[in-house]
Amino acid sequence: MSNSPSRTEGAGGPRGPRIVVVGSLNADVTLWVPRRPSPDETMHADRIAWFRGGKGANQAVVAARLGAHVVMVGRVGDDEQGRWLRSGLEAEGIDCRHVASVDVPTGLAVITVDPDDVSIMVAAGANASLDAGGVQAAAAEIAAADALLLQGEVSAQAARTAAEIARSGGTLVVLNPAPYNDVAPAVLPLADIVIVNRAEAGQLRHPDAAGAVPELRPEAVLVETRGAAGCVVRPPRTADAAADAGGEITVGAPQVAVADATGAGDAFAGAFAVGMASGATVAEAARLAVQAGAWAVTVAGAQPSLPTMAQLRG
Repeated sequence: MSNSPSRTEGAGGPRGPRIVVVGSLNADVTLWVPRRPSPDETMHADRIAWFRGGKGANQAVVAARLGAHVVMVGRVGDDEQGRWLRSGLEAEGIDCRHVASVDVPTGLAVITVDPDDVSIMVAAGANASLDAGGVQAAAAEIAAADALLLQGEVSAQAARTAAEIARSGGTLVVLNPAPYNDVAPAVLPLADIVIVNRAEAGQLRHPDAAGAVPELRPEAVLVETRGAAGCVVRPPRTADAAADAGGEITVGAPQVAVADATGAGDAFAGAFAVGMASGATVAEAARLAVQAGAWAVTVAGAQPSLPTMAQLRG
């Protein structure tokens, strides 16, 4: 899986890998505060800024900036925020034919940044309107892609439908179950690559409402991000694949000055997908992803912080 050429390379085309992202688009309002507010406390922020965001859109943007041909599948409101988000993706060269406008407000994320951490509150808005039918409309693009990127900010039905189309077409399924919710058990049995942070790695081992623990495919690669410590890649459980992968892989991260950690996980996931879709090994994809995540924390905002390939190589 990890050493095979991408479909784009196999066809002899000059473009980068083809990636479809089925996910969220949010308008992000970011507040910088001196500390976490206490219960019942009113606190004045030091700074306020609006950014384009949403885990799906962020991962689409970093994939495009790293050279991929990207198709975005999602929903925005028929409002100013929705038009703003769409125009931002189109400016990155992302195909937005499957980003429809609906009569529901565009998704919103309220982000607070304090000296120690980042907190995010999300209202799904239009993102919740993406259903199986909306995903089916992009079936041809998903089946022809080198990789499909999924997160936890659209419905489980939409994510599962996309994963089923991808598996039937031989498209690599990359799942970043963030936030961890009912999307994870719906898609995990179909995923080739699963990217989690430390908290989500623990949730993978917890039983669901029916008492079952979601199972990864034996051939799946599990990637655990560890912030400033980089990441750990756990190879497939099948004997042959594990021997080929060479065992667990640890990739360290460069030391950088942190301005805002928002979007770092999305930078990692998008970059990892680009690496794998380009025919890299999991170790090579992990190194690219760690570089992208480290770059992202040095710049405020989600999409403004996402790097280009030239920046990572420079």
